[in-house]
Amino acid sequence: MQIQINTDHNIEGQEPLVAWVRGHLETSLARFNSQITRVEVHLSDESGKRSTGGDKKCRMEVRIANHQPLSTSEHADSVDQAVKKTSDKLYRLIETTLGRIHDKAIHHSPEGTSGDSP
Repeated sequence: MQIQINTDHNIEGQEPLVAWVRGHLETSLARFNSQITRVEVHLSDESGKRSTGGDKKCRMEVRIANHQPLSTSEHADSVDQAVKKTSDKLYRLIETTLGRIHDKAIHHSPEGTSGDSP
């Protein structure tokens, strides 16, 4: 799983932050490691130097092999809160999407059909 992290010019402490985000995602998305090819993270501070609540934004896009990209975003008071909220939301989105793909594959396979065979 490749992880790419992008920050805007208002985000401070980029090196330690990037290492923390990478570790957090590797741990939180480990269950899907074999299906995920890439995760892109975009971190921004929408109010710049001003201190307003909920101005830290995290947007994540995940690419699953042989599937359209999935993305989600969250706002929070701090970057780490935004990352945690977004990764939790992304986890649920991946879980739901892969579950649907799995269910569709079962229902469309010869073993998944019901009824009597001649």
